[in-house]
Amino acid sequence: MQRIKDGLLLKMMLLFVACVHLTTFAKADEKNTGVLKGTVSTDNNKAAVGAVAQIKVLKKTALVDNDGVFSFNSIPVGNYTVQVSLTGFQTVSKNVVIENGKTTTVDITLNIANNNLGEFVISDSKNRYKRNKVSNSLRLNTPLKEIPQNIQVISGAALADQQVISMSDGVLRNVSGASRLEHWGDMYTRVNMRGSRIPAFRNGVNISSSWGPLTEDMSFVDHIEVVKGPAGFMLANGDPAGLYNVVTKKPTGEGFNGEVGFTLGSFDLYRTTLDLDGNFDKSGKVMYRLNLMGQTKGSFRMNEYNDRYSIAPVVAFKLDDRTVLTLEYTLQHAKMSNVGSYYLFSKEGYGEDIDQSVSLMHAGIEPTVIDDHSVFVNLQHQINDDWKVTAQAAYFSYQQQGSSMWPTAVLPNDRIIRNVSVWDAAAEMRSGQVYLNGNAKTGSINHRVLAGIDVGTKEYWADWGQVHDLDDSATAFDLNDPSYAAPANGFPDFDRTLPVKQRAGITSTTINQSYAGLYLQDELGFFDNKLRLTLAGRFTYVSQASYGGQAIEANHITPRVGLSYSIDKNTTVYALYDQAFTPQSGVLRNGDGIKPLTGNNTEVGVKRDWFDGKWNSTVSVYRITKNNELTSDPMNAVGEQYSIVLGEKVAEGVEVDIKGQLARGLDLVMNYAYTDSRVTEVADGITAINVGDKIAGFAKHTANAWISYRVMNGALKGAGISLGASYMADRTTWTWGAPGQQPLPNYFRLDGGLFWQRGKVRLAANVFNILDDYLYSGSYYGYGDYYYWQAEAPINGRFSISYKF
Repeated sequence: MQRIKDGLLLKMMLLFVACVHLTTFAKADEKNTGVLKGTVSTDNNKAAVGAVAQIKVLKKTALVDNDGVFSFNSIPVGNYTVQVSLTGFQTVSKNVVIENGKTTTVDITLNIANNNLGEFVISDSKNRYKRNKVSNSLRLNTPLKEIPQNIQVISGAALADQQVISMSDGVLRNVSGASRLEHWGDMYTRVNMRGSRIPAFRNGVNISSSWGPLTEDMSFVDHIEVVKGPAGFMLANGDPAGLYNVVTKKPTGEGFNGEVGFTLGSFDLYRTTLDLDGNFDKSGKVMYRLNLMGQTKGSFRMNEYNDRYSIAPVVAFKLDDRTVLTLEYTLQHAKMSNVGSYYLFSKEGYGEDIDQSVSLMHAGIEPTVIDDHSVFVNLQHQINDDWKVTAQAAYFSYQQQGSSMWPTAVLPNDRIIRNVSVWDAAAEMRSGQVYLNGNAKTGSINHRVLAGIDVGTKEYWADWGQVHDLDDSATAFDLNDPSYAAPANGFPDFDRTLPVKQRAGITSTTINQSYAGLYLQDELGFFDNKLRLTLAGRFTYVSQASYGGQAIEANHITPRVGLSYSIDKNTTVYALYDQAFTPQSGVLRNGDGIKPLTGNNTEVGVKRDWFDGKWNSTVSVYRITKNNELTSDPMNAVGEQYSIVLGEKVAEGVEVDIKGQLARGLDLVMNYAYTDSRVTEVADGITAINVGDKIAGFAKHTANAWISYRVMNGALKGAGISLGASYMADRTTWTWGAPGQQPLPNYFRLDGGLFWQRGKVRLAANVFNILDDYLYSGSYYGYGDYYYWQAEAPINGRFSISYKF
């Protein structure tokens, strides 16, 4: 027994001595080692959870955790290469120096192996409303903070929280100074910003037409990018006020994921969506994304409806480690009531005493049916770690058969004679793009190079030439006591014997445009890229004919100069001078040709990330001068489509945008804009417009906010509340005003909701226009001496449930 005790004691003594020696050795070794700690994020500012970090020479490997962090301890001093990889992203290698007894830190950003595949979705609770980069379709290989221009990104998370279901459904509350005018209801989205209508883009292609495109359903939209100021240097023809770019969903390359959603809402809204994302093969070389949507939707106005479905498949082929081919098709089908029935009319002024549920629509009028097809073919090749080339072709086909409505006459006591006109249309667009992005270095100067070419054609045909009065003076439609019995003159029976393209040729209602552009940009970085000078130029050629007129050709070179300086890692100040050159379509009474619009933009601003990048702010001040802009002729009679050349106008203002995560679980979007747009010169022969007149279609003060809070722990984990408000003051009307015209009132709308998310299930309920205010916008129609306006829905709600699998 004693031997056992002695033996045990001996072993304990030996163990103690060994521990002392090991501790001494470890302390000695620590004198020649250091620690490496790294933070890894994707290029859309998500933690790159699951990425692999390696120091191959030491045979060390670590995984990136849920906070995007990895670390290596006790690394011998010296120079090493750390390599970080994640499926679907480009592998990044960085040189690090390990110093004795010190912690070396490194920040690594992983770029998507094929940026055109869209925004890879990394599950993370951080920065749901904030993005650090734009999509590849904007062609800029630069962090948002360093771009010398105000560009705002509306994230998919913000759209989902606000239960936005279409492009015309409250999207613009997320961007300072942007507003949607009421024209034609939900047929297309007309967005005004910085005093002008801005064009619509999809995946970097200009798809605007005078009456289109069909407003995008959010089921196939990943996010929306709003570029403030000219962007012609990087995209096809655009307005100097800016543009919005809808980026569609692409395969993520993360294996199979799916989500199904159901939405019920006021006014008989029933909606179902399905999103499938996965790989066709185990190697991940063939990926797919499929989004389906079906919807029936009524209205708070009588006899109105808007039923839709969309099909959006995408297939991506990884041809090799550096080349990806993406094929994308989208079909949007709409069957909706007559697109002009949304308006109310009165000679006495904006008639808030008229019940907003009244509609000019009669149940017997045939529906308007629209089929909108688009095809994208995108090939991206990574030449090497610094250079990549992208080629994209797009085709759009739009078919519409239906009608519009406008009164033949507005009589006293809110009585009108309703007129229905045929509106059949067809449109085709073709676009081709090739562009090169690269990084280079000459001495101590860094270069971010962008070069490319755009070509495209647009054609639009319409038949507006057949009209039919539903009523006569004895049976005029009474807005205060509407009757939907059979109209006195019966329903229209339009002649559609000939195809719409042939009918358009007879009535000269065609618009054709072809364009080509060549551009080059170099962003020069000085002092370790703290100071960045952007020099760019674009040559644009345009040929356009409209309404039977002769084709007009024009070309122009537009320069761009930008300066951006990083005061520190969180703060950037910038200045920009840019020009724009945009073709226009229209007919002048005197038959003169239409000149392209030209514009100059000057902008300065400051961008800042706060609290380690959790939220950011952008403040910009701008001045835009536009020449030769067309606007609707204030003297137009019913049915006339004449334009006038305005002369010169100036838009100037201040914009503030804030978005991101203020605290854990607390997300915010907040913005304010001061806008002023006036006529500064009047073209010869124009008498209806004077110098100093306000430009139609903007609000001097615009403010929006949306705040969302989620409980992160405890019994209520996953539950949350949202609240949003929109305000506009000193609003101008949609068209030119007149002396003594009744002004539009200030606008305030309050929305809010509750939600709950646990695991794969999410429930959400939102209430819109909580205060049940009569909200509207409209204008005075000088030729007919009456007012027209379109009301928004009274208090209404939506409830949705979604399940991820």
